[in-house]
Amino acid sequence: MRKWLGGAVLVLVLAGCSGQGEEPAAGGSQAPLSTVENQAAPPPAKGVTSLPASTPTEISIPKIGARSSLVPLGLNPDQTIQVPPVDQPMQAGWYGKAPTPGEVGPAIILGHVDGNKKPGIFFRLKEMAVGDEVSVSRQDGTTALFKVTHVEQIAKKEFPTDKVYGDTQGAELRLITCGGTFDHAAHSYKDNIIVYATLVPPMS
Repeated sequence: MRKWLGGAVLVLVLAGCSGQGEEPAAGGSQAPLSTVENQAAPPPAKGVTSLPASTPTEISIPKIGARSSLVPLGLNPDQTIQVPPVDQPMQAGWYGKAPTPGEVGPAIILGHVDGNKKPGIFFRLKEMAVGDEVSVSRQDGTTALFKVTHVEQIAKKEFPTDKVYGDTQGAELRLITCGGTFDHAAHSYKDNIIVYATLVPPMS
């Protein structure tokens, strides 16, 4: 598994996903304002479609009517992955220590299901299905288009670390939010909704 993963293997859930009107759980700090340094991905294998590194700026998911700029996210002191501000539930963020969307490897984009008694940017993420498209605009002016290959809901305590963060042969994308039953004691949902997608080769 790549060095960029670092301590993220310790906690791989959106600890800051709060419910309607609830306070965020520990680990849900605001994303930093500066861009997180990205570790260079290895060169793609022969015949693999990919794009050079470029900071993602916006995500668009037509199927669920989701569109948001992207703020960079890193790790909290306790090694949980940072999440976008809960008081801005429509804001999505990208994990800046992973490959950028379009590079070989799994790019990671996180978003809240809700917050401040309002739906979040990924409120309808569970509706995604195989074949749906996700586009990510990049700082270099290109757009990385991805097609969904798999959607799963899984308990946070069973988060599939290797499947989500492990090396991939091609350019892939992971969209992650909270779901399932809300645990009022923990101020967090019990499950994660994870969408897996692969890069669509650009038209020649």
